[in-house]
Amino acid sequence: MAKYLLLYTGGSMPETEAEQAAVMKAWDGWFHQLGSAVADGGNPTSGKAKQIASDGAVSDNVAAPASGYSIIEADSLDSAVTLAKGCPVLQGGAGISVYETFEVM
Repeated sequence: MAKYLLLYTGGSMPETEAEQAAVMKAWDGWFHQLGSAVADGGNPTSGKAKQIASDGAVSDNVAAPASGYSIIEADSLDSAVTLAKGCPVLQGGAGISVYETFEVM
């Protein structure tokens, strides 16, 4: 089974405590549904980012900053996409890019 990076972009954070609790319950339910496919539940990002170019130049201009990530295991990219479609981050207006990873070391 391969590992897949789910990279979240955009979306919004819940504003009230009740909304936060509902979102956390949705994440817990999704992780429970995925079971052992969850390799790393991930974390949100602060939204602050810097981009480093190949020449070493550093820029504050990141086109689509990541808002978080998770890593899951699946049999194929299509299977990973199917699993990602249940992610609660989509309910908050975020998008998900799914990348297959591979072991090099």
